[in-house]
Amino acid sequence: MHLSDTRSIGKSIGKSMGENKKSARRRKVLAATQVVLICVLTVASASAQAGPAEKPPMADDVFKNIQVLKGLTVDQFMGTMGFIAAALSLNCSECHDTSSSAAFALDNPRKQMTRRMILMVDAFNKANFGGKREVTCYSCHRGDTRPKVTPSLADQYSTPLPDDPDEIEIPPTPIPNPLSADQLFEKYIQALGGAERLAAINSFVAHGTYEGFDTSDDQVPVDIYAKAPNQRAMFVHLGSLHEGAGDNIRVFDGRNAWNTSAGTFLPLPVLELSNGEREGAELDAALGFPVQIKKLLKNWQTGFPPSRVDDNPVDVVQGTGANNTPVKFYFDKKSGLLIRLVRYTDTVLGLIPTQIDYSDYRDVSGVKMPFRLVTTWTDGRSTTDLTSIQANVAIDGAKFAKPTPAAAQKP
Repeated sequence: MHLSDTRSIGKSIGKSMGENKKSARRRKVLAATQVVLICVLTVASASAQAGPAEKPPMADDVFKNIQVLKGLTVDQFMGTMGFIAAALSLNCSECHDTSSSAAFALDNPRKQMTRRMILMVDAFNKANFGGKREVTCYSCHRGDTRPKVTPSLADQYSTPLPDDPDEIEIPPTPIPNPLSADQLFEKYIQALGGAERLAAINSFVAHGTYEGFDTSDDQVPVDIYAKAPNQRAMFVHLGSLHEGAGDNIRVFDGRNAWNTSAGTFLPLPVLELSNGEREGAELDAALGFPVQIKKLLKNWQTGFPPSRVDDNPVDVVQGTGANNTPVKFYFDKKSGLLIRLVRYTDTVLGLIPTQIDYSDYRDVSGVKMPFRLVTTWTDGRSTTDLTSIQANVAIDGAKFAKPTPAAAQKP
C-alpha cells in the first residue's frame, strides 16, 4: 500500500489514550493531550480563518515538518497517529515536545525512528506481498515500544487467550449451517418491534449524560437529534464543567459529517470528515432507523466462530462499506438485539477499530431503543446514558447544519 493512499481516515482527536495496560497514566495523558491540542489548534485556527474551504483541510497545510505521511487530510493524518499510538501504547507527549507549537513540530530520535519504520514496513510489503498491507506496526510491537526478539516459554506453555471476537477474518472452515445475514437482520428487526412500527418512527430527540476523554470522565448533559433516514446531531454540553466551554458537536446531515471540539483550552475549528470516517458517521446516524442498515453495506458474511460479549452468546455478521472497510454486528443469540458494533477505519498504516456497545433497551413508542451506548476507540472511551427519548417530534433543520466554531462556544 502506497503511503500516499488517501483512502485512510482517522480520528479528529488523535490523543492515543486508549484503555490499555497504561491506563493508570490516563489523567496524565489527558493533560498532555490538552497541551498538544493547544499547539495544534493554534496552527489550525489560523488556517481556518482564511475562509471556508470546499475540501477537508490537508495535514500538509496545517501541521509542520511532515516528511513521510504526505497527501493526507487532517482527519486521515490524525487517524494514522492514532494507529501508531495504539500499536506502541504511547501518547502524543511521548513523541512530541508539547511545550509550544514550534517545539511540537521539531524532530527527535523517536520521530526519526518512526519515519524509518514506516518506510521499512512499506518497502517490506511491496517486496514480499506485492504492496498488499500484510505487515503493520502492530504485527511486531503488539502494544510495546520494542518488539520482543526472544521466544517466551511462558507464552508457549500457558493457556492460550481466547480469540479476539473483533477479528475481521472468517476462519478457513466456517461454522456449519450458520444463520444468514438476512435471517439475523430479520430477527433483529422483529426484536426491536417489527418493520411496521420502526417505519412509523421518523425522528427522535434524546437527552441524558455523557462522559469521556473530552470531559475528563466527568458527566455532562448531552442532547441527540435524529431524523430519518440518516441525519444525526449530538451536542455534548461542556459548559456545565467550565463556564463558556461550549459544546462538542458531531453532525451528519445525510451527506456530510463534521466534528468540533470545545473545552477549557481552545475550540477546534470545524473539521469536515472524509472517506471512512464520514462512513462511520453515516452508519451511526442510520442505526437510529435500522430497517435500512442491511442495504447500507455490502458483501455480507456469516460463519464466524462462536463468540460472547459480556458472557452473552452472540451471532456475528460482517459487511463492508463503500471503501471496503469491514463492519461487524454482534446480535444477542437469545434476544436478537444488537449489543455491539465494531467498524474499522483504514489508515495508511493499518485498520483501527471503533467499538460501540448497546444496552438498556427500553420501549419508545412501541419500539425498543438502547439507552446506554459505550464507544471505545484508539483514543479513549465515552459513555452516553440517556434518560429520555421522545419519538416523532419536529426538529429544526438547523440542528443538522454545518457547525461553526462560534456556535460550539455557546453553551
